[in-house]
Amino acid sequence: MKLILKALGALVSVAAGIAGSKLLDGLWRKATGQPAPRPGDKEAVAEASLRQALGFAIASSVVTAVIQVLTKRGTDGAIAYLRRTADEV
Repeated sequence: MKLILKALGALVSVAAGIAGSKLLDGLWRKATGQPAPRPGDKEAVAEASLRQALGFAIASSVVTAVIQVLTKRGTDGAIAYLRRTADEV
């Protein structure tokens, strides 16, 4: 059971990371009018100033940290709930 919950937690974390990345990209494009300066996108990186690149890196780090904390808390809460309900059965 514990292995299944850990796998589920990893899947939730990956899904939240993808959703957060898409959200950040959309917000970045809306705020700046330019695509996010991702390393694989040479055109976007060439157009980005140092200030924009640093701003995107900081915003990306903040979103990543928040996602990690929330998924960890959510997974821990789900495990605790399932342990409580398993003990009651």
